[in-house]
Amino acid sequence: METEKPDSTKRPAGKVIRIQPYQAPCGVLMLGSFGDKLCLCDWQVEKHRDHVDRRLKRILCAEFEEGTSDVIRKAARQLDEYFAGRRRAFDIPLLFVGTDFQKAVWNELLKVPFGTTISYAALSMRLGVPKAVRAVANANGANSMSIFAPCHRIVGSDRSLTGYGGGLPAKKFLLELESESRLPL
Repeated sequence: METEKPDSTKRPAGKVIRIQPYQAPCGVLMLGSFGDKLCLCDWQVEKHRDHVDRRLKRILCAEFEEGTSDVIRKAARQLDEYFAGRRRAFDIPLLFVGTDFQKAVWNELLKVPFGTTISYAALSMRLGVPKAVRAVANANGANSMSIFAPCHRIVGSDRSLTGYGGGLPAKKFLLELESESRLPL
């Protein structure tokens, strides 16, 4: 009699990251939810997509499955409002998946006001690690929650647009959208 070996490719029930593409005016975003939180809003053309995807799957012990969820639908509605110039802030429950340092950087991004930019150096100062500009920039680049954790609002010390997962044209588009928003400040 043959005994059945455990299948290491099977995952426990509930260990699913639901994913769905979202067509933004400046590119395609991949939205993802884990449980009742948004864990992914990343550019499909992102050069680090595979790295981000592996990190999410590894830390959450989950696999991607195409589909939708309440939080993905809510995120898409709020993104629609944002791109239409009718929303400045989001109220989506977020799940940051990364190191403690990365999470600290991403949480600090949430404090950068709509329509403003700060430099990587200023972000480092806010975090209390003024000499860690490069580490802060790397954590900013590893952000898998674009727009919701507004990494597009971080610019070079000379105000130049530097690196962005969706590409510099998308970063420029987002900054212009926020500067031209129809909502009063």
